[in-house]
This record gives sequence, C-alpha cells and structure tokens, in this order.
Amino acid sequence: MNNYYAVIMAGGVGSRFWPVSTQEFPKQFHDMLGAGESLIQRTFNRINGLVPSENILIATNERYENLVLEQLPKVSKNQLLLEPIMRNTAPCILYAALKIYDQNKDGVMLVAPSDHWINNEAEFIRNIETSFKASSENDILMTLGIQPNSPNTGYGYIQFEEGSNDIKKVKNFTEKPNLETAEKFLASGDYLWNAGIFVWSAKSIIEAFQSHLPEMISLFNESGTYNTENEKSFIKDHYKDAENISIDFGIMERAGNVHVLPVDFGWNDLGTWGSLYNKLEKDAHKNATVGADTIFRDANGNMIKTQNGKKVVIQGLSDFIIVEKEDVLLICPKKDEQDIKQIVSEVRDTFGDSQV
Repeated sequence: MNNYYAVIMAGGVGSRFWPVSTQEFPKQFHDMLGAGESLIQRTFNRINGLVPSENILIATNERYENLVLEQLPKVSKNQLLLEPIMRNTAPCILYAALKIYDQNKDGVMLVAPSDHWINNEAEFIRNIETSFKASSENDILMTLGIQPNSPNTGYGYIQFEEGSNDIKKVKNFTEKPNLETAEKFLASGDYLWNAGIFVWSAKSIIEAFQSHLPEMISLFNESGTYNTENEKSFIKDHYKDAENISIDFGIMERAGNVHVLPVDFGWNDLGTWGSLYNKLEKDAHKNATVGADTIFRDANGNMIKTQNGKKVVIQGLSDFIIVEKEDVLLICPKKDEQDIKQIVSEVRDTFGDSQV
C-alpha cells in the first residue's frame, strides 16, 4: 500500500447546483445528501480505506486551500495541489504525477472526482485494487467504466474490445451522444459510461504526456522542484502557461495503451439537481427533501432543499426543484434544470458576483 496514491479532483465550481454551490463554497464542500459529511469528506474517507492518508493529494483552486484543510484534518499543506488558475484536468494530473514520481518511482495513482456518490464502497475498493495491481505490472492507462442502465445522453461513452479478461482494451471514446446513438450503444453491450475515474502508474502517465503533450512536460518537468519549498512558486509562475485541455482529449483519446475495467458499484456523478433527486429517498408521491420539514399537498415529484428545520408547505406543484440558501430562492421545473447555468449568468449580471 505504500506505493498506492490518490489524487482527488476538487477544483470545480458546480454551477449546476446553484444556489447551494457557489464560487466561494462549491458543492464538493457541502453535505448535498444530508448524510452527515460533505462530498469531499466522503470521497476522502472512501479512498482512505485503501490508500494511506499521507498519499492522498487534493487538486483544487488556491482559493479553496482553507476549506480543504478545514474539512480534511488528515491532510497537510504539502498534499495540496493548488491551481492558481483553472486549466482543465490534464495540467493538474501531470502536476500530481510528477510530484508522486519524485516521491516514489513505483507509485501507482488513482485520479477521482471529489463530488461523486458511490453506494457500494467495498466493491469500489475491490475495483481500485484490481486496477492498481494491473497498472503496477503493465504499462497501461486505466479508466473505470460504469455499466450503463439507461441510454443517458449526459455522459461520455467508452467502447471496449470483447475478451475473456476482466480488464478490456478500449476501442474508442465518444463524447455525450444524442438519444438515438445512446440507445444503440446500450443495445450493443460493449459500451460503458465514462466516469472520469483513472488509474495508472506515475511513470506510465508521464510517458504518455511525453508522447502526446510534450510541451506541457517541458513546462512542468523541472528536476529538484517537487516536494521542496520551491514547488509552490514554480507552479504559480508556470501553471498559467499550460494548455487548457482535459486528460480525455489530451491523453486518453490519443494513447494506444488505454484499458477499461467495467464496474457496477452504484455510481452517481451528482452533476445536477435531478441526479441528486434520483439518489434521495422519496415519499409516496415521489417528493424528495433535504433539510426542510415539509408538508406536501397535491404535490408530486418535487426536489426540495433548504436550511435544516425550515418549515415548507408545497401545494399543487409537480416536478419542480425548490432550493433555498440564505437570501436566495430558486424555483425551477425539473425539465428545465439544464438552464441553471444560464440562470447563474443572469443572476451575476443582475445581482452581482456575490450571489454566484
């Protein structure tokens, strides 16, 4: 286990969860399901079942440094990868790989989002152990592919080659498809949802960057910098010059040694209020509540989130999202939740940055 590392990606804003998730306090630091711990705390504790706490790195924006240290008392400042500017996933993953490789040439690393929900955590750990073992023995880049249960158009898809091994060679990646294409993918049986969860050795991913993003390697690969007092200033000076590109586009869709492990551990990316609604317990009329003490009258299929103990009465309303946070109230039909990003932009223009 001393060779096991993890990088928790915690730099996003989660604007589709406005008004709860804001630039100052994004969704990963909230207890979105009323479970008693924030999403990043749950993610850290899950991973800590396999990876030593001192080997778990947190990649986040520098503005969230104090939030991370507050919520994760086992984490030291040296475990924070503080991004001075948002540059998508490839630069911070390279930063993490170089830092890990400097510590341990045999290090294998998990890269996982901070804000996903996993029901069967024991199965998740078994899948990560399988991936760690394969990645430590082979020069491969692994991803975990979720067994799809619907033709969801909100996820990317991974097509794999059939074979007797549990770990499959990847044929190709497809970005979010239309419904007709997603239905074909589901029927074919050789497609998985792309969850954005990766495992590889630090050595293998660095070599992949050398092949496919050599300019980024040149920018970041400074010997004698990582895990020293010079690391923070070096990143501050150089990070802004990195290409703004995802690990999917930059590496995974270009590399020839990409493999996938099909998994089924009750995954939910918690990307929208609708996905949160799907995870929550519901009453006999399909209403879901977090925080509020609610009376529903002739009301069905609603998602309600307020401050704890708020008394709420809903009458004659169906399939709405109702979210209260301090001095902000959002009331939006569930079918229009994709408009929340645009709503946030209008709120910023009307009420100012302090509300978003």
